Amino acid sequence: MAKENKATEEQVVNDPSSKIEAIKNLIFGDNIAAYNSEFELVKKDIAAKRQELRDFIEETSKELNQAIDNLSTDINIRITELEDNLADKVEMLDNKKVDRKTLGDLLITMGEKINKK
Repeated sequence: MAKENKATEEQVVNDPSSKIEAIKNLIFGDNIAAYNSEFELVKKDIAAKRQELRDFIEETSKELNQAIDNLSTDINIRITELEDNLADKVEMLDNKKVDRKTLGDLLITMGEKINKK
């Protein structure tokens, strides 16, 4: 019997976790439950803040993507309007200018009329 108790005591003494447990009991004593409770509250608070930050990041990401989509749509509309305006101006200039053949024919006709008089 004595040998069994001695063997059990040696296992307890040689077990590192039991040594840590004994030191923890000496240092913290009766307050260990209060400390554990406070640590759990801190852990829960950190987890809640982490989730809050993740939600905020997700919401901000969605808002940024929406703003980018709106800006892209606006830019595309403005580019289309500018292309249409440019095409209208080019067409207007084409209508205003006289092509060389027509101008040459008019000058020849004018020259012939001047020679006849």
